[in-house]
Amino acid sequence: MSDSRTTVMGRRRGFDIDQALERAMRVFWARGYEGASLSELTRAMGITKTSMYAAFGNKEELFRKALQRYGAGPAAYATSALEEPTARAVAEAFLRGAVCTTTPPDGPSGCLTVQGALASNDESRPVHDLLVDWRNDAGRRLEERFRRAVDEGDLPHDADPRRLARFIMTVGFGIAVQAANGLGPAELDEIVDLALHDWPG
Repeated sequence: MSDSRTTVMGRRRGFDIDQALERAMRVFWARGYEGASLSELTRAMGITKTSMYAAFGNKEELFRKALQRYGAGPAAYATSALEEPTARAVAEAFLRGAVCTTTPPDGPSGCLTVQGALASNDESRPVHDLLVDWRNDAGRRLEERFRRAVDEGDLPHDADPRRLARFIMTVGFGIAVQAANGLGPAELDEIVDLALHDWPG
């Protein structure tokens, strides 16, 4: 059945799964994985713990689904930036996207993949590793795009795609931390301007 409000058994759920997942994503975004308690999550989602387990599995599985939603929604800039015609435009779209996503007027400040990684106990290790892989994958995709730019002559032949990708990733996640610290879009855009001032080529 295509209706997201319908269970496999044909009984109608008393809540909208997409809306509940959106709310869970925002709690994880604001509180991190360990900081988001099941009580806080279910309260924000408007459901019971039993309903949450039935619909989403355990807390880790809920987080994985929330991360997928985040990547396809607020953090989609990381993928769309790769389609820009030049390496500099890719870098700028990535960093400006980071500014917009980490300073939403109606949402949490910072980045879910940074906030969520603040996991310290052994039980949270899989989530920590998941987020490390998520960030590393974004870095690899940037590196591949910059390597293509070198091959196409858009970047100088002696440019180092890996270092450029690491630089952009570092600035991007630094933006997320500063946004969580209270810096606004105008101040963060100044950081982007500075980061791109000496862009090669």
